[in-house]
Amino acid sequence: MNELFYFVQQNIQMIYIVVLMIFVGIELIGHVPAVLHTPLMSGANAIHGVVIIGAILVMLHIDPENIFGLTVGFIAVVLGTLNVVGGFVVTDRMLDMFKTKK
Repeated sequence: MNELFYFVQQNIQMIYIVVLMIFVGIELIGHVPAVLHTPLMSGANAIHGVVIIGAILVMLHIDPENIFGLTVGFIAVVLGTLNVVGGFVVTDRMLDMFKTKK
């Protein structure tokens, strides 16, 4: 538990930036027309692919005894993977709408 408090204390500015990015992202996405949501998600797949690779690379350099760091890295990989897969599923459904029916 002390590791968590120490981490927060050392990285408080980064935590503020992440929280601010979350609010700005929600505000931006909330004002995007519904027609553009699917193409934006399709484009975001590439970004989240980079997030997955980055999380894996960071996890390779974490001390094996640092359970907190490995847990956060694992959660980043899982959530990034879910986002990429979900984006491809939505994009596939969107493209199916434009196929001609037999």
